[in-house]
Amino acid sequence: MATRRRAALSPAIDDRTFVDAASGFWTPSSEPAIVSPRFVGHPFTLGVASGSPSPSGVVLWTRLAPDPLHGGGMDPVPVAVRWEVASDERFASVVSSGSIDALPGRGHSVHVEVEGLRPDRWYWYRFFAGSEVSAVGRTRTLPAARAAVRQWRIGLGSCQQYEQGYFSAHRHLRDEDLDLMVFVGDYIYESSWGNNLVRRHSAPEPRTVDEYRNRHAQYKTDPDLQSLHAAVPWLVTWDDHEVDNDYAADQSEDLDPAFLTRRSAAYQAYFEHMPLRESARPRGSAMLLYARYDVGTLARFHLLDGRQYRSAQACPRSGRGGANVVGDTCRALFDERRTMLGAEQERWLADGLRQTRDRWNVVAQQTLMARADPKAGAVQQYWTDAWDGYPAARQRLLQQLVDDQVRSCVVLSGDAHTNFVADLKLDFSATRSRAVATEFCGTSVTSQGRPQSQSDVMLRENPHLKLVESDRRGYVVLDLTGATLTARLRVLSDVKMPTSTVSTRASFSVTAGTPGARRVRGA
Repeated sequence: MATRRRAALSPAIDDRTFVDAASGFWTPSSEPAIVSPRFVGHPFTLGVASGSPSPSGVVLWTRLAPDPLHGGGMDPVPVAVRWEVASDERFASVVSSGSIDALPGRGHSVHVEVEGLRPDRWYWYRFFAGSEVSAVGRTRTLPAARAAVRQWRIGLGSCQQYEQGYFSAHRHLRDEDLDLMVFVGDYIYESSWGNNLVRRHSAPEPRTVDEYRNRHAQYKTDPDLQSLHAAVPWLVTWDDHEVDNDYAADQSEDLDPAFLTRRSAAYQAYFEHMPLRESARPRGSAMLLYARYDVGTLARFHLLDGRQYRSAQACPRSGRGGANVVGDTCRALFDERRTMLGAEQERWLADGLRQTRDRWNVVAQQTLMARADPKAGAVQQYWTDAWDGYPAARQRLLQQLVDDQVRSCVVLSGDAHTNFVADLKLDFSATRSRAVATEFCGTSVTSQGRPQSQSDVMLRENPHLKLVESDRRGYVVLDLTGATLTARLRVLSDVKMPTSTVSTRASFSVTAGTPGARRVRGA
């Protein structure tokens, strides 16, 4: 017979709560946890993950889900989960351990905020539930605040539509010897679309928390995605498809009057499936996702949220919300009050950049920041879902870099399903205008892109764009040193094949203190 005990709380987290899925509010519970549960199958089907690292700790994640595509397959009771962190992969030297309760109100996910670790070290971790043991994960802490870091390698990924291809990119990223993985949105897709689908979503478009849980779980069952999560810590932010295509703050593409209820469900499921700190746990329909991470004195990562606080897209199609292609006649587009990040996040970002002007500042966010006129000729066009749809907000940010003398700023982006390399300028229309920052927008992991012929037009029409390629899927690997940042654009041979190979399409470098990308010849 299954035994129960009162939960032993982690000192860093008060995890004795349930959530009311209908209201989105968290309520206390004194339900004792099961110590020796019986499962209908192996409970760790979704693997393990780590993220949100600091010099002294990291978040460890897993979720008990023996029947992952049908609500998880767990009884609605708390289950005790034990965890261990070791300094070696054989667990001969366990440096931290404890127990936490996997609660039904959180989909039986757990988020362990481990503290007391040494800076800039690799660690191994695992979970136990009853007699079951998870896969082993590997993670690392960030360097100490004042540490001089010689080199740091990160991977950049985005846009992994499950149906449109295999996650071969993650298999290759696992072998890139990364220190950190940065994912900038569209981790799941709520909708089914695209050509030549190689696999299918297991259910229709999600709207409830259980349905979003099932969608996340289906993506998490992919072995290549699990493998990369288990190999390296992740920093994650979302874009639109984690909730609904092209949503902006509290407005959906189809102007759904009950959209905040749906957003609450999606945010809860997102938190339940990501290695995020307790500070990010949703409160109703709100979730604090943006955060800073310092890599010693080498770099500061600013992870942004460009969905939750933005103004609605300007000049949408009649009777609709969401994105549109507009021209200069859309006067609302240029309204100075419009924002991509919201006033509070704008101030937070400006403060963070100002504090670290003498190191690399890496701004990881969702959508293309560079001007990208898609139409040939003198007539200007703007895609309103990216920063082109928020020119005043973009100008404020770029002017801030100039005013505060932040000269080593690199923006990492996704969403466009296209490899972009761009110089960011105060005046994109002036060829002689100097670059104030550099942008690398990675192509998608799987999601199909626009025809290359359209990208070629964009490259010709926008001189500040150094590369625009939309015909290949893949990822970006970035190497940071005190002197240079080098970006390798890695592309897959065929995303429709699980055995796809990878190659470097192009490499670019940026010199510290000198904004602008230069192509690395022969790479």
